[in-house]
Amino acid sequence: MSLLTRNARGVYPIAVTPFADSGAIDYASVDRLLDFYLECGAPGVTLLGVLGEANKLSEEESLELTRHALRRIGGRGDIVVGTNHTGFENFHRFVSKVMEAGASAVMVAPARGLATEEQVCNFFGELVGTIGTGVPLVLQDYPQNTGVYLSVDTMERLVKEFDSIKVIKHEEGSALRKVTRLRAQEQAGRRERVSILVGNSGIHLPQELHRGVDGANTGVAFPEMLVEVCERFSSGKPEEGEDLYDLFLPLIRHEQQPGIGLVIRKEIFRRRGLIDSARVRSPGPRLNGDDHAELGRLLARLDRKLRDSGEQQIISSYPVQALDSVRA
Repeated sequence: MSLLTRNARGVYPIAVTPFADSGAIDYASVDRLLDFYLECGAPGVTLLGVLGEANKLSEEESLELTRHALRRIGGRGDIVVGTNHTGFENFHRFVSKVMEAGASAVMVAPARGLATEEQVCNFFGELVGTIGTGVPLVLQDYPQNTGVYLSVDTMERLVKEFDSIKVIKHEEGSALRKVTRLRAQEQAGRRERVSILVGNSGIHLPQELHRGVDGANTGVAFPEMLVEVCERFSSGKPEEGEDLYDLFLPLIRHEQQPGIGLVIRKEIFRRRGLIDSARVRSPGPRLNGDDHAELGRLLARLDRKLRDSGEQQIISSYPVQALDSVRA
C-alpha cells in the first residue's frame, strides 16, 4: 500500500459501514462496496468517517474493519482511516496499528475547544510528535462538526510546519473563497502545494473544481458520477461535467439532510445491490413509508433524466433495481 502524498487527486469515497439486520458488520457487503468504489475509478477509499458510523464501532471492530479492507483491496488503491480518539495515547496506539496494517494515511480534525491559532498549532505539534512525521495526514476542516474554524493563515502555517499534512479536506460550508486563497498562497510561492479534496456531499463540487480543488472525499450514493465529473473537468470539458452533475443535484441535496441522510444513502446502496441492509446502528433513524416513496420518486426522475440525456451509461454497473422498498 502506498502512502498518500500532496499530489492526491480524484475521488476518495467515504465508505459507509454495512451492518446486518442483527447489527454486526456485514463483511460480504463491505467487499462488494470496496470493489465497487475501485471499479468506479476511485484511487482510494476512506474508512471510519462520520458516514462510516465510526463513533458506534469499538476500537477492536475499527481495527478489524480496517485490516479486512486492506486485505480486500490488496494494494489496488489507497486506504485512508478516520480517527476520533481524543487522548493522544489512544490515538497513537490506533494509528500505529492501522499504519502497520498498510493504511495510506489517517484523517484528523482539530479537537473541540481550540480557539486560537496557537492552540491549533500546538495541538498538531503534539499530535505529530506523538505519531511521528512519517504518517501522512488528511486535515479535515469541518467546523460545522468540530466548532473549530481554521483561517486561511492558520492553514498556511500548519501546512508549512507539518510536512505530514498531505491533504486538506475542505468542508467549511460554501467557503469557496478559502479555496481560492489557499491556491493563491501557492501561486505566490508562500508554501508548497497541498492537495485539496472536498466533502459536504460535493454539494458545491463544480464551483470548487473551477477554483482549483483536486477532487472529492465524500460519501454520496453515486460516487461514479463524482469520478466522471472530476475527469471531465481535468480533461478540459467543465461544461459537460456540470451538465452531468446537474442531473444528480436533487438527489445529492436529498442525501445531505441532517440526521436522516445516512440511512437514505444506505438505502440507495441497498437498492443498487451493493449492501444487503440499510441498517444503521442505534441510536439512528429508519425510513418510513413516506421516506421510501419520496426516495423512489427521486430515483425514478434521475433514471428518466439520465436516459433522456444519454448519460445512463454512467451508472450501468449498478443501476437502481426495482427492489422491495419496505426494508430499512
